[in-house]
Amino acid sequence: MKINIEIECTPEEARNFMGLPDVSSANNIYVENIAKAMKGVSNPDQLQEYAQALAPMGQVGLKLFQSFVEGGMKAAASKREGGGGKSGE
Repeated sequence: MKINIEIECTPEEARNFMGLPDVSSANNIYVENIAKAMKGVSNPDQLQEYAQALAPMGQVGLKLFQSFVEGGMKAAASKREGGGGKSGE
């Protein structure tokens, strides 16, 4: 038996429901710092160095994020090809 439950809510509502802290102010500071750093970038290697220096957990966090994005891309591609197996719509 497979049961799918879809909840439509904003990220803020989801954080509140799960009891997670509001990190929007920290996120804003992080985004501002990356935007400032990117303004002086003249090549992709320099951008990667900035990203590694500013990223949470450094290189490990960047690799984890890369694998997360790649996994999502693969899942999306398999759904488009008909291998998603979603039922009940």
